Amino acid sequence: MPRAEGTALNRFAPEERVLVSPRHLAGAGPGQLADALGPLIHLFGWPPQHDATTGHVAINSPDHSLRIDFEPGRYDGIWWTIVHHEPYWEAEFTRQTPIEAIAAVTQALPQLLGDRRHTERIPLTALALTEIAHLNHWAAGEENGTLTSPDRHCLLRHAPGDERPWRFQHHVHDGFDTHWHASFTRDTPERLVAQFFAHLATTAPVERAFRDIPHLVRDLNDALITPVRGAAVNPHVHHAGAQLDHAVRAVADTAAERKSPHLR
Repeated sequence: MPRAEGTALNRFAPEERVLVSPRHLAGAGPGQLADALGPLIHLFGWPPQHDATTGHVAINSPDHSLRIDFEPGRYDGIWWTIVHHEPYWEAEFTRQTPIEAIAAVTQALPQLLGDRRHTERIPLTALALTEIAHLNHWAAGEENGTLTSPDRHCLLRHAPGDERPWRFQHHVHDGFDTHWHASFTRDTPERLVAQFFAHLATTAPVERAFRDIPHLVRDLNDALITPVRGAAVNPHVHHAGAQLDHAVRAVADTAAERKSPHLR
């Protein structure tokens, strides 16, 4: 099985393109704004508004029932807001939320509003949150109504009685620039929450420039980083092989710790 030798800091130049998994560790993915808004503009004709001085981008659905705001200057770190009227619901995503999961939500919005064009290009998950968790090895957390990623860095909390019943929270050892959170208010279609979760929890890697991965993640044992160029096989096949090797080693390490708990 392919394996990565040495530390990530030693192996990759800042501008080098790499594949990263799990997705929740990969950071936002700067420069991929087009993935979230491009299909709405070019496939569905949603008109954008852009303030070049602040970077604020706003886009409204043709019937004005839904609005998306991208605001990189917000003091509270909430860069993405989606608001729907009648019924009212809202989704928020902070700066380091992986863009692939956000794009999965924004690209699904026309279908939820009844626009069935391009459904073959933008599939919606039919799985429930619990099914997505099971398929991707997320487990019940210590609190009722919570699910945690296998590495325990990412948490999904479902509290039906709260104003924001679905909350995703992430950080690495409380480290700088690894925090992000996402939330959905009441009346948000649960299918939309599942769409976000499905594209966050999947084991499929995401592509980044190495410099865009949060610094504390680059040498984290829980993160797998492989090159896009230079692999002897397709880079995604190479990454999948490395994932298997990584999982086998993690199981072996866990077994060793259980046998000799005093060893670290």
